[in-house]
Amino acid sequence: MGTQHLQRGRWGEDLAVRHLERLGLKVIDRNWRCRDGEIDIVAGDEPNDTIIICEVKTRSSEDYGSPLAAVTPRKLRRLRGLASEWMRTHDHRAREVRIDVIGILLSRTGAPSLEHLRGVA
Repeated sequence: MGTQHLQRGRWGEDLAVRHLERLGLKVIDRNWRCRDGEIDIVAGDEPNDTIIICEVKTRSSEDYGSPLAAVTPRKLRRLRGLASEWMRTHDHRAREVRIDVIGILLSRTGAPSLEHLRGVA
């Protein structure tokens, strides 16, 4: 991947973290990797004993579709497996595990738009 693409992705993840923290969630882990893939953000909702696995997609245009459209059913299945692996390797238990997706669309003229889908898988 090109440097610009990586920088855009990191910037989008930073924006997503700030969004999740404004919602009262605690970011526990970022860019966690194992042999099966990567989780962008792991957050906790302590009052509800919930772990949130969050996939972030940042795009500079909708030329290839919306950022949210990039999260396919195959990617959601992989995220469910990664969530189980993260919980196992961190010896973490929660009443609920939720998978969210945050799509960020950059604007050339104004603020980026952020769309947060909760509990997609």
